Amino acid sequence: MTAQTFRLQAAAKRLLAWIPALDREIWILAAGQLLLYIGQGFTLVYASIYFVNQLGFSTTQVGLALSSSSISGILGRFWAGSAIDSPYLGRRGTLLLAATISALASFCLALTNDFPTLIAGNLLMGLGISLYWPATLTVITDLTTPDNRSEGFALIRLADSLGLGLGALLAAQFIAISGNYRALFITKGVSYLIFVVIIYGAIAETYRPQATPRRLLQSWLQALGDRLLIIWLTANIFFTTYEAQIHSIMPLYLANFVPSGGTGTGFSETTISYLFFWHVLLKILLQLPITRLLKLAHYTNALLVSLVLWAGGFVLIWFTGIVSGSALIPAVSALSLLAVAEVIYLPSASSLVGELAPEYLRGAYFSLESQCWAIGFLIGPALGGWALDRPAEIGKSFWLIAAGSVGLGCAIVFYLRRQMRAPSPDVSPGGERNVAIKNHSEFCILHSAF
Repeated sequence: MTAQTFRLQAAAKRLLAWIPALDREIWILAAGQLLLYIGQGFTLVYASIYFVNQLGFSTTQVGLALSSSSISGILGRFWAGSAIDSPYLGRRGTLLLAATISALASFCLALTNDFPTLIAGNLLMGLGISLYWPATLTVITDLTTPDNRSEGFALIRLADSLGLGLGALLAAQFIAISGNYRALFITKGVSYLIFVVIIYGAIAETYRPQATPRRLLQSWLQALGDRLLIIWLTANIFFTTYEAQIHSIMPLYLANFVPSGGTGTGFSETTISYLFFWHVLLKILLQLPITRLLKLAHYTNALLVSLVLWAGGFVLIWFTGIVSGSALIPAVSALSLLAVAEVIYLPSASSLVGELAPEYLRGAYFSLESQCWAIGFLIGPALGGWALDRPAEIGKSFWLIAAGSVGLGCAIVFYLRRQMRAPSPDVSPGGERNVAIKNHSEFCILHSAF
């Protein structure tokens, strides 16, 4: 055996060591998720730009429309918590319903010509997403053990990021050639329908009926009575509001509020797509290395690091709008910092909820965690759209205000960390939840959820 062959075999073994040993259904779900998020990536960058610059809606109207999805999302998430933990729909049935509703929403947005249709499409999309994420996170938790759960979350997260990146890149080329925005929404709808077929044919129901059925109100009261969960949900609203700014308002800001971007008002649509592709690519490349780097850190410390990076990214976005030249440099730097912030934040959030939740209440716990996304995407687009409709200086200062709000988020996480370290009684699963939190190294860092 030559030295080169030996090196190749050693490299192959190192590569295989990164591949997690997971249930077959998780791999199938990840493959479907990859396809789904390629469709999601088609409209990730272009939705707000299309509605404002092509259809003529004001940024306030678009912000309100995007925020309206949170209205149906809030109601849908409460329903999801009950549906996921019930024998009637269960995990699989909720996933099927979520993907079907999301497909209808995409087709509705593709046909949008007036404000009511725009609102209707976003209401449907909010309902579909509100059912989808709690069910997905619950299925991953059901199909994994504490030893490999982090790898399950990591695989789903990598599928999300890779799909978003590929979708955004393909959309940039498609828009450059055809300029047909409606086709992007149609393609997104088709990807949801294909996902329906994958779930129906390859994903089995993972719900396990309890020997002693629990009343609906009793389940929700137990979840809402979890003090540590409520503290975390309060802090999580800050994170999800920041996420909403990236996906709904930031593309529009980069297109219309950066004088040195090259088009007179901002960056071209192709440049913005490349910026967001870089943002997603970094998340893909850094997910596991950062996990290994922070695996010994308590997850609250990781969350504090994430918040500092969010603040730095927002300051750089503000600087992008005022710099007289080379605006691309602070823009790339900002999206790089925000990518690292997301890589740290997303796994910490769902790993905490998965650890807090008893098996028979996973749907309720993940539904409550998902409500933070509904609230964040209710506040974020509406507030950001309003700010961008004000005079230019107000719109640019919005990012400094967002950076300043990080201080309050840090205060809540500090308080959560102190409460987590306080001694708590262990209680049997039939009573109040055992609030002692295990610090699984990678489980506290890897995951996802959007």
